[in-house]
Amino acid sequence: MQYIVIEGNIGAGKSSLVDLLSKDTGARVVLEQYADNPFLPKFYSNPEKYSFPLELSFLAGRYRQLNEKVTQPDLFQTLTIADYYFVKSLIFARITLGDDEYNLYRQLFDIIWQSIPMPSLYVYLHSSVDRVMRNIKMRGREYEQNIDPEYLKRVQQSYLDYFKTASRFPIVVIDTTNLDFVHNADDYQKVKSAILDHEYPNGVTYF
Repeated sequence: MQYIVIEGNIGAGKSSLVDLLSKDTGARVVLEQYADNPFLPKFYSNPEKYSFPLELSFLAGRYRQLNEKVTQPDLFQTLTIADYYFVKSLIFARITLGDDEYNLYRQLFDIIWQSIPMPSLYVYLHSSVDRVMRNIKMRGREYEQNIDPEYLKRVQQSYLDYFKTASRFPIVVIDTTNLDFVHNADDYQKVKSAILDHEYPNGVTYF
């Protein structure tokens, strides 16, 4: 089974791209269930108090969903596309948690990660912070409207730092700052081709 994950900063268009690709390929879709997390609005209003329960709840939810959706084979679909990968938990926890909490969290993460399948291709949609801020405002989720741009910069840097050490599977970084793959068919075809029409070695490739 081919397993592609689409990652990116908050507001990068991950879910929108997964939806478009699934319609073209008939792939099985795995979308992160962030809307069901009761700690997320609380975290945005009080990060210091709610960062640890937020990250633990995401860790548990992502494991449960990926274990159900990805590790269980589907005889009728050979391609699965997800709008996140399990390592996202570690990337965000590094930003939101203090050192002691992160060290404990990392131990739990390492135990669980061993049972999560690696992606055939990991796609990172790289976009400027100004661009994702505009996207966040346009989609209008109330609890996201006060996100600090500095937090988004830290998220972006955390991903880029992770890529420096990732070598177990292919990663392609696509700069989408000046692309509108949701509303522009040519832009979508460029992104689609980068994902589906090329083979990449393990490690990071910048497209």
